[in-house]
Amino acid sequence: MNAVTTAVIDPSVERAREVAASVTDPEMPMLTLVDLGVLRSVDRDTDGRVVVAITPTYSGCPAMATMRADLECALATAGFTDVVVHAVLTPPWSTDWITDAGRRKLAEHGIAAPGTARVLKDGPIALTLTVHAPVVHCPLCGAADTERTSEFGATACKSLHRCRSCGEPFDRVKEI
Repeated sequence: MNAVTTAVIDPSVERAREVAASVTDPEMPMLTLVDLGVLRSVDRDTDGRVVVAITPTYSGCPAMATMRADLECALATAGFTDVVVHAVLTPPWSTDWITDAGRRKLAEHGIAAPGTARVLKDGPIALTLTVHAPVVHCPLCGAADTERTSEFGATACKSLHRCRSCGEPFDRVKEI
C-alpha cells in the first residue's frame, strides 16, 4: 500500500507571491519582475515573515533599491507588514530568465530582446580573435539590417541600435 502525501499550501504565501509577481521593473515598467526573471522566490520564514528573493540583472544595477522598496510597498498595501527582501547573487541572473511574455512585451514596446545567453564551460575558455556580433532584429519592422550606435541605451542594461531599413532607433537588452 502506497501512502499518498500532499503538500500543504499556505494561502497567505500564495497571495504574497501573487502580489510580488505584479510588481513592475522601475526601468522597464512594461515588464513585471517575473517577466524579467528577477523575482526568485517568495516564502515565509520560521518567524512568519514574508521573505522575497530577487536577483539583480547585473552587479551594479541601480534599480535594485527601487525594486526592493516597490516590493515592500506592494506587500504592505496587501496586508503583509513583516517583509524581508534580499538579493540572491548565485546563480547570477541570465537573459535566459526573461520569460516569453517578457520578450513579447519588450518587442511590443520597441525594445529588442536578447538572444540566449552563452553557456560557460568549466575550465579554460579558448580565446578567439574573431567577434561574431549577434543578428539584432528591429522590434519595429523586423528587419535584420541593424547597427549598434552606442553600447549604452536608456539604461545601463540596454544598448542603442538603429535599423537601416526603417531608420528608427531602438534599445536592446544586453545579453548576460
